[in-house]
Amino acid sequence: MKLQQLRYLVEVAKQGLNVSEAAEKLHTSQPGISKQIRLLEDELGVQIFIRNGKRVVDVTAPGKEILRISERMLMQAQNLKRIGEDFINVEGGSLTIATTHTQARYALPTTIHNFMLRYPKVHLSIKQGSPTQISEMVVEGAADIAIATEGIDHYSELAMLDCYNWNRSIVVPVGHPLTRLDRPITLDDVAAWPLITYDFAFAGRNKINEAFESHGLTPNVVLTAIDSDVIKTYVALELGIGILATMAFEAERDQQLVAIDASHLFHESTTRIGIRKDAYLRGYAYDFIELFSPHLNRKVVQAALMCDSEE
Repeated sequence: MKLQQLRYLVEVAKQGLNVSEAAEKLHTSQPGISKQIRLLEDELGVQIFIRNGKRVVDVTAPGKEILRISERMLMQAQNLKRIGEDFINVEGGSLTIATTHTQARYALPTTIHNFMLRYPKVHLSIKQGSPTQISEMVVEGAADIAIATEGIDHYSELAMLDCYNWNRSIVVPVGHPLTRLDRPITLDDVAAWPLITYDFAFAGRNKINEAFESHGLTPNVVLTAIDSDVIKTYVALELGIGILATMAFEAERDQQLVAIDASHLFHESTTRIGIRKDAYLRGYAYDFIELFSPHLNRKVVQAALMCDSEE
C-alpha cells in the first residue's frame, strides 16, 4: 500500500468519480490511476469502486470506509511533514486562510498586516468563497483555517471556535427619508423600501429572514450580493436600501451613504474559526488565530481540538 495510491483514490472520489479529471488534477495519466487503484483493491481484497465498463459509477460500502480512512491517513502524513517543518524551519512555511469577502475586506486586514510583520518568511494565502466553499477547502486540506459566520457548524470534520459577535446597519443614500426619523428605525420602516442585502448563504442572512418572518413581514428584496461593497454600490445608485454588517460601513470612504444602527432589529451573528479536527497546526498558525481573536490563545485552541477529536 502506497500513499500515492490513497491520493489517487481520494482524488477520484473528490472529482465525482471522474478518473480523467482526477488524472488532470494530479498531473498524471488516467490508465496510471486506474491501474494503481486496482492494485490497491487486489491488496485489500475488496472492490472500492463499482464500474460500468471503464467508467467508475459508484463507491461500494467497504469503499466508503476505505475512503474515509484514506483521507485521514493522508492528513496524518501531511501532519508529520508539518511537525518536521516546525523544528527545521521555525520561521518559514505557508498558511492558507479561507474566508468570505466581508471578513477578508473588513475584519482581517489588521491581523494580516501584523502577522506578516511578525512572520515575513511565511507565505500567507487568502482564499475567498461562500461559507460552504471555504469550509470544504479546510475539510479537503486546501486551506488551514476557515473564517466565516455561516456554514462551519455543518461540517463534523471541523472544530469550531467563536471569535466575535456583530450586528447590522441599514445603509441609505444621503438625504434619504429614513435618515430623518426622530425615533429608532423599525422593521416596518425597512420593509417599506426595496431591499438590497447579502445572498442567503452569506453573513447571517438567515437572521435577517427570521426577523422579518417573526413580525409577519415580507421584505421586497430586489438584489442580493456576495459582498458588502456591491451592496453599497447599488444603494448609492438609489436602487434600494441596504442591510449589511456594521463593520462593512466606513464613514470616510462611504460619504454618499448613511448608516443607521439596526442592532435592535436583528439577533447578533457570530464569526467563527473552523479547523480540521485532525490537523496539525504550525506554531505561527496559532499566533494568527490569537492575533485575530485574542481570547483564542494556543492553549484554548488546542483544548478545543482535543475535545472535538475525543468526541
